[in-house]
Amino acid sequence: MNYEELLLDLVIKDNRYIIMTSENRAAMRNIPPVIKNNFIDTGISEMTQVGMAAGLALRGRIPILHALATFITMRSFEFIRTDVGIPNLPVKIVGGVPGFLSDGNGPTHQALEDISLMRGIPNVNVFSPADEDDMLKGLPKVFASPSPFYIRYVGTKPVVEHSPFEIGKAEIFGKGTDAAILTHGLLFAQAYKAKEILEAKNKSVRVINMRTLKPIDESAILRAAKDCKLIVTLEDHFLTGGLYTILAEVLLKHGITADVLPFAMKDKWFKPGLLNDVLDYEGFTAEKIADSIFKKING
Repeated sequence: MNYEELLLDLVIKDNRYIIMTSENRAAMRNIPPVIKNNFIDTGISEMTQVGMAAGLALRGRIPILHALATFITMRSFEFIRTDVGIPNLPVKIVGGVPGFLSDGNGPTHQALEDISLMRGIPNVNVFSPADEDDMLKGLPKVFASPSPFYIRYVGTKPVVEHSPFEIGKAEIFGKGTDAAILTHGLLFAQAYKAKEILEAKNKSVRVINMRTLKPIDESAILRAAKDCKLIVTLEDHFLTGGLYTILAEVLLKHGITADVLPFAMKDKWFKPGLLNDVLDYEGFTAEKIADSIFKKING
């Protein structure tokens, strides 16, 4: 099953689901003629899409919205906060080409603060799947949740088969104690490859796919802080407000300190290019991540 088939199956089984978009049909080109009145394209008007979705949700529908991540989160922020977050409506917001997946685009189209914005709204949760397999495993439970959700759409092919999904529960690979790499979304693949590189150098590493960044799996973070010499945060997001900030909040809440190595965009947007070139130029390849971790562990 792919994403389009998942949406079609949802609507066929439950007429409450309404698929919406702001002229972003790439992942659902074939379903509009099939589901007919359960599909709405508002055109390039993300704020209108959110407002319509809130009205539909108040009437018992479950809208699933689609737009570019940078526009649906920033342009529509007030509407999501006021019309969806405050009344805690079951609106699901799918952001396309988030983070580095907006590879060929400049700063206006780079969603590097989307997680910070969305998790800051009370009642709005955040799902950032590692790849297509992780996304398809998580979406049925995310879509069925009674609360709003922001979803980073990631359709990349998996490097592992993911375990069954639970909201608020991280997925852990390995029991390493030298380093724990906390990550989410697209960069999970690089984290997993970095783990293999480091293990070939006799380093003990675990990778934690956070899956949902709100609610966050505090227990996975606290175990890693207790067991591991080094905590690494890896994200295609600004350093402020994302996983690095979440880690700091969790550790401070529990009165714990840790040695932390963050990989994130630090007060700048990334240089546009092909995805592999972006990862290399900005220092987010598995090889560069592993090299930095190895040097940090060895002092």
